[in-house]
This record gives sequence, structure tokens and C-alpha cells, in this order.
Amino acid sequence: MSGMTFTMLDAAKMSTAEIYGRTLCELGEAHPDIVGLSADLAKSTKIGMFGERFPERFFNVGIAEQNMFGMAAGLAKAGLTPYVSTFAVFTSMRALEQVHTDICYQNLNVKMIATHAGLSFGQAGTTHHCTEDIAIMRAMANMTVVVPADGIETAHAVRAAYARKGPVYIRINRGFDQVVYEHPDYGFELGKAVTMSEGTDLTIIACGATVWRAIEAAKVLDKVDGLKVRVLNMHTVKPLDAEAIEKAVRETRRIITVEDHTVIGGLGSAVAEVAAGTGKSFSFKRLGVPDCFSIIGLHEDLLAHYGIDENGIAAAAREMMGKDFEPDESWDDEV
Repeated sequence: MSGMTFTMLDAAKMSTAEIYGRTLCELGEAHPDIVGLSADLAKSTKIGMFGERFPERFFNVGIAEQNMFGMAAGLAKAGLTPYVSTFAVFTSMRALEQVHTDICYQNLNVKMIATHAGLSFGQAGTTHHCTEDIAIMRAMANMTVVVPADGIETAHAVRAAYARKGPVYIRINRGFDQVVYEHPDYGFELGKAVTMSEGTDLTIIACGATVWRAIEAAKVLDKVDGLKVRVLNMHTVKPLDAEAIEKAVRETRRIITVEDHTVIGGLGSAVAEVAAGTGKSFSFKRLGVPDCFSIIGLHEDLLAHYGIDENGIAAAAREMMGKDFEPDESWDDEV
């Protein structure tokens, strides 16, 4: 990844948001049209780094998220490239009308970096959990939705967002994510899934915080159960990599999706929409937060509670492998 002035050793010690902040500063050096906006959360979301580097190009609007997105729309209309950062729950819900009408309806070049997503701010309480945003944002016309797996992938996403015209929603967590990638040059491309491991028995499709956990589950299933599990990092939920999903259905016939998000409308629903269109029979299960408001607790504990940690994923895979979804493995009788 050209232009990154921090090393992998640095990245392992930084939160995803810190890597995003540094990457945005580097982009700002190269592109004077970039401006930053915050709603009194510059320190928490790390966009404050950009504000310190470019104070004349940074606007703190106070606790007024709806005004902030309206301002971003105006700045974009004037030819600038606004990067707007606040908590995911505020971006996708409190300011949704402005995101919908001011930004998406006009297909404006606004980049939204939504932090503290999913259950990552679990101890802050249910009002600060954000388990509906993927469903909401992928329903917006013109919107690109990216859910990076770690800090390095977030840096790629922030850069790719600048190159992609139109609104982009990047969903990241609150704190320190597990390091998924050992090297930044793994071939990140918007709309293209990354194959984290090959397998023919079952496919796990994950995004964000659950990617590392899916990889760990696949390792356990290989070592303990002898299962060869394909793991796809579906970092871009919109546009979705339909080709990778269709290939997984044909070659493994068993699909599990896992996300730090409600099972309704998010990654699982997006994958199901594509998979159902293949006309093939397959076994399918969505892992995520059930149709409820989450309990309160630490992120790791909540992931375990809802079965979207490595143990829960492995258990779901074993359950799926124990079920016969068709008398034979032949495709001859398929549509």
C-alpha cells in the first residue's frame, strides 16, 4: 500500500480508528479537496488527527449530527470531498433523513466513517449499540457499504472511498481489532471478496469483526473435525461479490454467514438474495444478533453470548455438517 508511513508493527499497536485517522491525514496531504467533519467526537473517532494536521479544513459542528450531514452535502456540491465521522448509530439513524435525501438522493461525494459499530461499544448500553446499520445503509440507492476486517483493511477502504465517486459508508469498530492481514498487499478491491482459506466442505462468509473469528473457527474445524472450510471476507456488502457467493454455493453447497449485526437485512440477507437466485439447493444459516435489542456487556462477551465468536461459528458448522439437506450430492436434478 503506497503512501502508508507506519509499519505492520505499528499497526498491531494501533486501533482501527487510529489507522483510519492516519490514513486520512496522508490522503489530505495529497488531495487538498478533502475536508473533515465531526459532531463533537473528533477524539473518539480519531478524525481529530486530521483536524490537528489541517485545522482550516476541519469543522466541528457540535452535537448536531443532522446539521453535519447537511453541511457535508453542501461542501460536496461545492466540489470538495467531505469525510464525515461519528458513531455508526448516529450516522445510520439520527441523521438518516439527511443521509438519504441530502446525500444519497443527489449522489453526492460524501464519505462516512462510522465508528463504534455493531456491539463494539457494548458496555455503553443498548442506545449506543449499532446492529441495524448495514441493513439501513445498503438499502440506500447510490450508497457503497464497506465493513473492513482490521486496521490495514480500513486503510485500504478509506483510500478506495476517495477514488469511488458517490456516497460511501465505512463501518468500523470502537477499539483494537484482531490483526487479520500480515501484509497490506493482499489485493483489496471494492466489491471483491477475499478468500481467507480454501475449502470444499462448507463456506463461512464474514465481514468486520467476525472475519478473524471465522478464520479461527476454520482452523479448529480442520484440526479437530477434519473439515475443509472456505472462509470469505466479504468486506464490501454493497456492491456484493455475487460471483464468489455463487461459486461457494456450487462448490461447497453449505453456507454460513456471520456478522456483528442483526440477522435481518445485513450480510446474511444480502448473501441469501444472491444464493437463492442460483437455483441450486444448498444448506444455509445466518449467524448474528437475533431479532432483539442486545444485552449490555463487553464486546467479546456479547459475541460469545450470541454465538458469533469462533466457538459459536464452529458449533454452527458442526450442526450443519450433521444434517442431510438432500439424498445425494448430484447436481443433475437441480434447476
